[in-house]
Amino acid sequence: MTGWNEHVTAALLGTERRDPPVLPEAPDGPEPDKAGRLLDQAALLTVARRAGRVPGRGAAEVIAPAPAEEAPVVPPAAADRLGRILRGEYVQVLPEWLDAAAERGLRVPARLLPDLLERGRGDRMLRPSISRAAGRRGVWLALRNTDWAYLVGAGGDPGGGAEVWETGTRNQRAAYLTALRHADPAAAREALRETWAKEPAPDRAAFLGTFRAGLSPDDEEFLESALEDRGKDVRQLAADLLARLPGSAYGRRMAARARACLVPRVRTVRGREQTWIMVEPPAAHDEDLARDGIPFHPGGSFAPGGGGRPVGTRAAWLREILARTPLGTWTDLFGLPPMEIVCLPVAAAGASEGRSGRDEHDGDARDVHIGWARAALKQQDAAWARALLKGGVMVDEPGALADLLAVLPAGERDAAAAGLIRWVEGRSELPPILERVPGPWTGDLAAAVVGTLAASAGRPASTRRDEHALTQLCRLAEQRLDPSAASRLEELLARRPPEEPGRALPRAVPALITTLRFRDEMLKELAP
Repeated sequence: MTGWNEHVTAALLGTERRDPPVLPEAPDGPEPDKAGRLLDQAALLTVARRAGRVPGRGAAEVIAPAPAEEAPVVPPAAADRLGRILRGEYVQVLPEWLDAAAERGLRVPARLLPDLLERGRGDRMLRPSISRAAGRRGVWLALRNTDWAYLVGAGGDPGGGAEVWETGTRNQRAAYLTALRHADPAAAREALRETWAKEPAPDRAAFLGTFRAGLSPDDEEFLESALEDRGKDVRQLAADLLARLPGSAYGRRMAARARACLVPRVRTVRGREQTWIMVEPPAAHDEDLARDGIPFHPGGSFAPGGGGRPVGTRAAWLREILARTPLGTWTDLFGLPPMEIVCLPVAAAGASEGRSGRDEHDGDARDVHIGWARAALKQQDAAWARALLKGGVMVDEPGALADLLAVLPAGERDAAAAGLIRWVEGRSELPPILERVPGPWTGDLAAAVVGTLAASAGRPASTRRDEHALTQLCRLAEQRLDPSAASRLEELLARRPPEEPGRALPRAVPALITTLRFRDEMLKELAP
């Protein structure tokens, strides 16, 4: 291999005849080295030439300027606080800051967008909030950085016109299709129909999900054909959409199966006639059931992590069928309002008179009520959600009831959630239940949470599990509890008896109060 000295010698051929010219920027020393000086000068000349070079036509890509913003920027104090949050101060309140700014028609300052978009790169749950508050410049930046491409299509702007459907990414195309579904559902359906056979299964599922917007009987034929799709997720999504479609053939098929499983029967109990629900779960699983989205091995619990006792296979099929059956099936069959239907006694078919089916492994009241609760959630039926929450028939499924809170009208949620909290107060499953209750927690709900926190902080934790549950509850309250509750919480804690030696107030409680104060100031800065 040619050595470094040979390279230098070759580079310096002929230079010994005269000293090289000296550039003023070249390093000098008491005994200058001619070889080193020549190489230094060559490097300086190269840099100088590159720095002074005028680019020719087409040498640089012309970048379109960012579009003009319509929304005003947040006030300076709010912008300063956002900067502090992005640097790690109370970062858990970032989604609330973004949502509050968007609700007030404000946007993030341009100087903070790079840090904000970078944070969304690693936090998927944050992305919808970012898309609402980033403004047009946020999308403009995302189009020029692949690491931030998640923002393109995350909101209502797919980042282009109709050509996006032909050339865009999956997210861009899904955003375009969603916007088109809102404006012209038929045009969106036809656009997807034309490319459906060429789309990969993950894309078909993403695009079919846009049918939630503008869902109507006109979509039924397309969705029925999707039940035959090769992709499991596509088939499942098509079945879920058809189950939400009033008057569909799918709903009629499910209703026929459900009526075969739940049969009203008049019984005489203690000399009084009473309507009972006799339950007989499906005896077998066939191809038709599979085509309509009922898996052979359904999940046993109401939701992931729902716990509870094991569920038999037939009982699981029953739950799935009921969850996909139009709830009007039962008001028509029994001729009663939902509140009265959920309170009817239930018995397994063949059970002795006067005995409910609660102890049966398959086809008991618990499976029926869970199936109805899932249907109320899918169909967003407030009357059935209210009946199941107030009927006292799902005492062993507080998680399922917590999910139903979102179906109620906004004015009813706080009171219903407060009742649920008092129902499970003191039990370790309270934090997982409250995790399903979106904020802000105000009114009766805020009072119930503050009372629970004060009571929990005022008594010694009997186990590590109790202390962990209190910490979890505080962390949830930091993000969802109405900030004005800080004063009330301080008052209640001030009435605590003197601390026993060796037992101090859990650190999570003072931290909660400090965070609530921070959020209170934050929201005031964003107020108009």
